[in-house]
Amino acid sequence: MRLFAATKNSGKLTELRELFSAHGVDILTFSEYAEPEETADTYAGNAAIKARALHDQLAATGVRGDVIADDSGLEIAALGDRPGVYSARYGGPNATWAQRRASILREVAESGSGDRRARFVCALCFIDAEGRESIAEGVTDGELSHDERGQLGFGYDPIFYDPSEHATYGEISDAEKNKISHRAKAVERLMEMLRK
Repeated sequence: MRLFAATKNSGKLTELRELFSAHGVDILTFSEYAEPEETADTYAGNAAIKARALHDQLAATGVRGDVIADDSGLEIAALGDRPGVYSARYGGPNATWAQRRASILREVAESGSGDRRARFVCALCFIDAEGRESIAEGVTDGELSHDERGQLGFGYDPIFYDPSEHATYGEISDAEKNKISHRAKAVERLMEMLRK
């Protein structure tokens, strides 16, 4: 099985390829993919926008294929579950990931809250060549670390602490992360749905 992935995020693409390869699925890219504006207020909604855009772009060039899109985010309890669906755009379109992480740590410190609860959420939208859609979601609960730890992973990984690992996602290997992450859970659920 082959799936076209609706992403230009290299870190996400690498994870998707590793996660799906365990199920014998190859993840392909479409060089002409143009990212649509994410206007939904849910992860599932934004994943569907991206998957539909890629599905339509493939069809417009005469390519028939199944597609997958991911939308994910970090929710911080002390910030009212922000940044949530705006995680990739937090701090403005030109903010770097380091700036986004620093902003979150600063905001929580300034809030005076002792609540460190955090969670990663992922929604995957699958659309087959005929246009049938499926949505699968995965959640991983953890804590916001007090500072950045680790150089591995990408995005918010260095500030997401997983108590079961006694480490942030920035400190554990890709192989370990891919056993427990929100994206891994969403992929498992999607594959269960497709097998049925």
